[in-house]
Amino acid sequence: MAELVSPHTKYHASWLAGALEFDGAWRDGSGGQEWNLDELADPATFTRFVAWLTADALPETPRKPVYVPCTYVWIVDGDRVLGSLAIRHELNDFLFNEGGHIGYSVRPSARRRGHAAQALKDSLPMARALGIDEVLLTCDEDNAGSRATIEGNGGHYEDSRNGKRRYWIKTRP
Repeated sequence: MAELVSPHTKYHASWLAGALEFDGAWRDGSGGQEWNLDELADPATFTRFVAWLTADALPETPRKPVYVPCTYVWIVDGDRVLGSLAIRHELNDFLFNEGGHIGYSVRPSARRRGHAAQALKDSLPMARALGIDEVLLTCDEDNAGSRATIEGNGGHYEDSRNGKRRYWIKTRP
């Protein structure tokens, strides 16, 4: 059974294998990725990457002006990284309109098995511990899988903005 874990260097090979399943964003550093996949193959660089992910949860960590503190976790089954989830501690204008508090991604070979739904469910107490009583999640208008994941976790549709459906989920039962 998959669980949410803090990023760790022991998952290096599995994380890399999962990243290769996605489109070119990790390979060439495009798509907003801060790190290039070729560089992350190096254990020392991957160690710095894991430290960077962990430090991003701390409010005092330097970050780009438009970025907010974020807690990253990985969806792991045994030693296999199935995906990742990010909990943004606050909302700026972009996140309020399009990005939301929580974003998740499951590697293509592990999709359609309920991993995203369980990860989202398991992340709600984490968000509550960060002082977030209600989380905003978004998905593309045409992403039926994400829509089902969010609605299955109690997401209440508010509206759509710029092609993104916006849902709210209470973090308290």
